[in-house]
Amino acid sequence: MNSLHSRLPAEWEPHEATWLAWPHNARDWPGKFASIRWVYAEIVRHLAASEPVRILVNSPRWEREARQMLTRAHANLDRIAFFQISTNRVWTRDYLPAIVLDESGQRRAVRFSFNAWAKYPDHDLDAAVPERICRALNMPMITATYQGQPVVLEGGAVDGNGLGSLLTTEECLLDQHVQVRNPGLTAKNMESVFRDTLGVSNAIWLGRGIAGDDTHGHVDDLCRFVNPRTVVLVRENNPADANYQALEENRERLEGARLEDDSRPEVIFLPMPAPLYFEGFRVPASYANFYIANRVVLVPTFNDVQDRIALGILAELFPDRRVIGIHAVDLVWGFGTLHCATHEHPAANR
Repeated sequence: MNSLHSRLPAEWEPHEATWLAWPHNARDWPGKFASIRWVYAEIVRHLAASEPVRILVNSPRWEREARQMLTRAHANLDRIAFFQISTNRVWTRDYLPAIVLDESGQRRAVRFSFNAWAKYPDHDLDAAVPERICRALNMPMITATYQGQPVVLEGGAVDGNGLGSLLTTEECLLDQHVQVRNPGLTAKNMESVFRDTLGVSNAIWLGRGIAGDDTHGHVDDLCRFVNPRTVVLVRENNPADANYQALEENRERLEGARLEDDSRPEVIFLPMPAPLYFEGFRVPASYANFYIANRVVLVPTFNDVQDRIALGILAELFPDRRVIGIHAVDLVWGFGTLHCATHEHPAANR
C-alpha cells in the first residue's frame, strides 16, 4: 500500500463502530473480577447510545452472560453485535489492526505483530484477532514489516491527529533492554514503518510513560491529540512523585515539537490523580486514557478530587460530545482503562 495514498484517521473522526472484548480472564483482575463485567456493561451502555458496538466473546456461554448483564444494565442490544472470536485478554486497543483510509476513502487493515507487550507468554489468541476480524468483515489487510521482518506495534503506543502527525514514546518503542518490541530498530526505522503503513509523515517522540504502566511507556496514558492542532498532556505537580520528572521532560519536548505543517501544537495540561495502589502495586491511573466516540467521550475516574477538574477540561475541549466519567478504580487493577479496552472502526469516506 502506497503511504502517499493512505492515512490513519484521528479518533474523533466518524466511527462505523467500536470494538471491545468481553472480560473472561479473572487472572487479569485478581480479587476484583466480579465487578469488572459490570464496569464493562456501563461502558457498553454509553457507547451503544453513540454508535454500534462490536464485542468479541470467547464462547456462546460468555455471549449469553454478556447479553444478560447488558440487558440488566439497559444497554441497547439492537446496536450491539457479538463475534465469536477468542482472546487472551480484553485490551483490544493493542492487538486489533490499525484501520487506514486509502485515497478513495475506503478502509484497509494494517496488521502489526503482537507479543503481549514483550511481557506475557500467552498471547496467541490475541495475535490472531486481526486476521479473524478481517475475514469476518471481508476487509483487506496488509502486514507491517521492516526489511522483511514483522513489526510489533500496539495501538496504545501511538496517537495521531489524522493529518500525518503521531505521538509515541522512546521508552516503549526504542527500548532494547526491558520490554523489547523490535530488536535493533531505531527511531528512523520506526518512522519509516509509520510512513509506509499509516501515512504518517511526522513523528513526535516523547520520553518515558507513567509509573505503574506495565506496557513500559504507552502514550495513551500520557499525551493525546484532541483536535488536529491540540494535545493534552498529563502533569504531576508534586516533585516527590515518581511521575514528576518524566512528565516535566515530556512537557519540555512538546515545547519544541512541530506538527506536520511545521507549526507548534497547543498543549493543554490534564491533572494526575493521587497515586493509586492495590496490594502493594502502583497502577497506571491516568485521565489521558479516555476514549472518543461519535457522541460521547468516556473518561476514567478514580474517586479523586481531580476527577471533576479533568472532566471539566475535557468537556471544554469536546463541546460537541457528552463527556462521561466511568468509575475505573477496579478496572485499572488490570493495568488499563477505557482507551486500552476500546478500538474504533472508522467509517469509510463516501
